[in-house]
Amino acid sequence: MHVWRIEPREYARQEARRGRRHAYASLDPARTALIVIDMVPFFVEASPYVRGIVPNIGRIAEALRIAGGLVAWVLPANEAPLGRVSGEFYGPVVSQTFAATGGEGPPRSRVWHAFDVRPEDLVVEKTAYSAFFPGRCVLPELLAEREIDTVVITGALTNVCCESSARDAATTGLRVLMVADANAARCDRDHNATLHTIYRSFGDVRTTDEVLDLIGNRTPGTAEPPRAGA
Repeated sequence: MHVWRIEPREYARQEARRGRRHAYASLDPARTALIVIDMVPFFVEASPYVRGIVPNIGRIAEALRIAGGLVAWVLPANEAPLGRVSGEFYGPVVSQTFAATGGEGPPRSRVWHAFDVRPEDLVVEKTAYSAFFPGRCVLPELLAEREIDTVVITGALTNVCCESSARDAATTGLRVLMVADANAARCDRDHNATLHTIYRSFGDVRTTDEVLDLIGNRTPGTAEPPRAGA
């Protein structure tokens, strides 16, 4: 798991602005969606950090379903994320590799095998890094149909697809919570840089246990682990 950190001075800045540490002190589970980004074999098999967040994502998914919320699994589509310039930007070999990260077969079968993907869950593909960029994923429209106003961002990689999705979701007016111990990057530095950016300008940053408390279905006896900067 990442050793995550938000600087005390950033907590202090936000507390001075709004009178509290966290932007969103409550959520309505029925209007909340857990967004699970790119948890497919290509990314999970390559990183112990990504494998490490699997249990926490599962805990949030189960709690939110019980409380009446929505779980959405977002997969990479089989095309490179920068469209027509991907070959020029990445080079042809890497561009082709990125175009195949989503894997083969029906979308539900491509989610990492340790997850319990339920029939009522959404499973969608995105053709860009962001799941909320207009025209590149059907997710925003599906959430709007269900009157979702809050999204809980989890998955991989923290500083690429997860950050891109969080920024764009906030821009559309959604309440964004990024889960510090249910996102994963290649190193602590990358992970923490994104947490700082999201917390400062786009949404809230919470732990899995804190999200479970907000949902109101926390498993008895669990406790939040110590974190730096708290």
